[in-house]
Amino acid sequence: MLKFVGLIQNENMKIISRIGTWVMAGLLMLAVIGFAVVSHFNQPAETPGEDWKENLAQVNQENREILKSPEVAGFYRSQLEKEIAINQHRLDENIPPADQTVWGFVIDAIELTSLITLFTIIVAATSVAGEFSWGTIKLLLIRAVSRSKVLLSKYAATFLYALALLILLFVTSFAAGGILFGLGEVSTPHLAYENGQVVERNMLLHILGLFGFASVKLLMMVTFAFMISTVFRSSSLAIGLSIFLMFAGTQATYILSQLGHDWVKYILFANTELSVYFDGNPLVSGMTLGFSLTILAIHFILFQAVSWISFLKRDITA
Repeated sequence: MLKFVGLIQNENMKIISRIGTWVMAGLLMLAVIGFAVVSHFNQPAETPGEDWKENLAQVNQENREILKSPEVAGFYRSQLEKEIAINQHRLDENIPPADQTVWGFVIDAIELTSLITLFTIIVAATSVAGEFSWGTIKLLLIRAVSRSKVLLSKYAATFLYALALLILLFVTSFAAGGILFGLGEVSTPHLAYENGQVVERNMLLHILGLFGFASVKLLMMVTFAFMISTVFRSSSLAIGLSIFLMFAGTQATYILSQLGHDWVKYILFANTELSVYFDGNPLVSGMTLGFSLTILAIHFILFQAVSWISFLKRDITA
């Protein structure tokens, strides 16, 4: 066990010692700060106290008119019904939207987890492939530890780096949002839509949950990059293919679902947004949380099995 912990520490030192590691962390902080400044200066010059009620009432009226059309169905109809219900609850309970508040900014900044995914993919892609490229794989495997522990230590160190970036994103976004938008709305609840009803939840717990849900896609894409890196020993292939699928896969899956292809529910990218089961509607009608977790588990096991088999059977003398 101590040897395995030492392996993880060794991999962490490798990651920390690279200049690129600190550059990526710096870029993440700059992205958050830049996003905060842009959001702050794009907010309305004047925000009268009751204007939000008029805006929500108008939005609800427009959405109800849209729902009268028989062509509006499926996922789009569900989203409109959810928006109407939440807006009406805000009007009834006098709960203003979280936009242009510290929590609203933190929620918007969660979109930057895609940047964290990109950075972690780069780390994962070079973790194994880099050892072969630099010729250090032989020195690594002559130690009195199994190959499986070596590979697992690289995998664990990669996600420790991802965790550090997620914490950095939360702290930086909260600090930037608090400075630019103030802390007057920290007690605002989050409104969720469940089983046709609106429920109030703790905003901090909701945001932490959103970070967790956003990490699902991070986990799957980084595991995929790790597999490609291990099998083909090419960091460029692992990075390129993973980034392409990360951006194109989700869009393609959504388009296919809107065209009525129910089989897309078996695709990885149709199951990475688990938040819809707690606050929204699934991409394909009939999908459940258990179904998505099963699909994710199958892909995860497949990626891991291919990585482990390839690494354990590879001839490093070649």
